[in-house]
Amino acid sequence: MKSSKIAIIGSGFAGLAAAALLAAEGHDVTIYEKNEQPGGRARVWQKDGFRFDMGPSWYWMPDVFENFFNLFKHKTSDFYELKRIDPSYRIYWNKNDYNDIPAGIPQLKEMFEQLEPGSAANLDIFLKQAGYKYSTGMGDFVFRPSNSVKEYMDIRLLTASFKLQMFSSIRAHVKKYFNNPRIVKLLEFPVLFLGGTAKNTPALYSMMNYADLALGTWYPMGGMNEIVKAMVAVAEEQGVRIKLNSEIKEIKVIDNKASSVVTETESFDVDMVISNADYEHTDQTLLETKYQNYSAAYWDKRVLSPSSLLFFIGTNKKVEGIKHHNLFFDEDFEKHSEEIYKEPAWPQKPLFYVCCPSKTDPHVAPPGAENLFFLIPVASGLTDTPEIREKYFNMIMERFKTITGQDIRPSIVVNRSYAINDFIEDYHSFKGNAYGLANTLLQTAFLKPKLRSKKVENLLYTGQLTVPGPGVPPAIISGQVAAREAIKYLQSTT
Repeated sequence: MKSSKIAIIGSGFAGLAAAALLAAEGHDVTIYEKNEQPGGRARVWQKDGFRFDMGPSWYWMPDVFENFFNLFKHKTSDFYELKRIDPSYRIYWNKNDYNDIPAGIPQLKEMFEQLEPGSAANLDIFLKQAGYKYSTGMGDFVFRPSNSVKEYMDIRLLTASFKLQMFSSIRAHVKKYFNNPRIVKLLEFPVLFLGGTAKNTPALYSMMNYADLALGTWYPMGGMNEIVKAMVAVAEEQGVRIKLNSEIKEIKVIDNKASSVVTETESFDVDMVISNADYEHTDQTLLETKYQNYSAAYWDKRVLSPSSLLFFIGTNKKVEGIKHHNLFFDEDFEKHSEEIYKEPAWPQKPLFYVCCPSKTDPHVAPPGAENLFFLIPVASGLTDTPEIREKYFNMIMERFKTITGQDIRPSIVVNRSYAINDFIEDYHSFKGNAYGLANTLLQTAFLKPKLRSKKVENLLYTGQLTVPGPGVPPAIISGQVAAREAIKYLQSTT
């Protein structure tokens, strides 16, 4: 196969993965990145000795990362040190009332048994099923390009679909085994953050509970951006070029083929384009109408995962009593879910999450200081103003004070907010979403926006708005799937 010029738009995890694999096949690959540093949402912001991960903070599914680096005869330890977090996280239910979620299964079963007698045995059954879903889903389903329903039309896969519980909800599945409300919320929380209500998300996604409770929560020392650095190193090792501050403004198409990509100042001839930019933005803005995969009405009807209101906070003292990951579930879980998905509105009494990586990694904050970020999941597409941000900052600071007994406001020396308008400005994120599409049944597999362009034969899409879905490991897999599809296409044209 001859070498082809491939342009990849965006240097998120999917774009970096696709670029490295295609360059390893001998192709001439250039990534065009809008922002000043690679990594997409996994950028870093630094101020006054504090180093903040701006995007992902949970390192789940370590096998996906390891498998990716193995493709290039590397392992994660060649690039960063992984540390397992124990306890994995803390859930606050109210003032001085919390559960620490242990990293070990025996300790986890003991906790479940204390909350609900008899539930330890049910946890074994639940995790065994979740483990099957994980091994089957992550080993087969997620690597399918989902170009057509025909990919799933065989007896083995149809049988597996029922075993994977694609057609029942995670709410019904969890309640089959557990009644204690704390256990139910623990098992449903990944759904809230990954896009959907427990009532509308397939029970397939209990595999996230397996990723959480069995495979564990990890942290790459130095922060999540260390993964980006590692993937950039691998890509450049294969010969990939990364052009920063190079936003693509247009994809030119001739005879149903992408012929060039255009920045504000230059045009670059290409044989193929893979977009890791926001799918809706590429489809609706970078292409002429006649080459768009979908209509504006189609996009408007998509069920989006949450956006986020974030506060990056540095304090000049240590914050006692909290863990690396902290979930504040002192308000109505169901109500907040409805305010995201059913009747989108700024939440009245939101749940929120606090990450404090300096509990694990002293290098992300100055000595004696603490690095924190606060995250409130909110509906995409809401009006975002400084006044709204200030209101929620004060709300969660007061809640944090009430629940933990600590008022951190007098010790804050760094404070930056980040929300819907920033996601749109920095990433052209559709309606300011943070995580892609909600994981509903009607937005799963071949029902997601297609990886292949239907009208531009050498254009592919990758990332969180196409298969397999949101999250860092799925994004890495999405890049691998896109690279395989690109190789198939290029082989067919030579």
